[in-house]
Amino acid sequence: MKLEDIGVIDLLFSDETGFNLTPSIPYGWQPIGEQLTIRSAKDHVCNWYGLLSRKGSLLTWSTPQNINSDFIIECLDELVAQIQRPTVVVLDNAPWHISKKVRSKEKKWNENDLYLFFLPVYSPNLNLIEMLWRKIKYEWLKADDYLSAKTLKKALHRIVTQYDEEFSVNFSMSFFA
Repeated sequence: MKLEDIGVIDLLFSDETGFNLTPSIPYGWQPIGEQLTIRSAKDHVCNWYGLLSRKGSLLTWSTPQNINSDFIIECLDELVAQIQRPTVVVLDNAPWHISKKVRSKEKKWNENDLYLFFLPVYSPNLNLIEMLWRKIKYEWLKADDYLSAKTLKKALHRIVTQYDEEFSVNFSMSFFA
């Protein structure tokens, strides 16, 4: 993070999450004597892979399929074409991140100034993008966004395209000191 702070590298926190039609609404208010219902379905809608910087940039990719090593490789290959300086991507130890396929691409990515940094096992608290996924699921998505796969996809698209304008996560830098 110090190297990022002085402008030597870009640092991106990486992870994926899935969305379905089961709302993640931790609480709700309703008028006394009136019971409101929210449709709930396990219907899988999409998976998202994202790269988040502490400075507010967000890159995302979505797919209706399960995320696997091939998808991660496609996303990181796309990232390599866009980077301006050495870039470190922070990853957890999901099987599709540490697979032989992904690891076999590492040398080529390093030659193009993209480096992978793997977090210690079982440490999601060190991956800042986890906070973004939590905000999306528990705060920014509304009950009406779960009415259909189409409305959920539209809401997700609005959130990621408006990230750092209408939606943002402010990280306390004192946490990292």
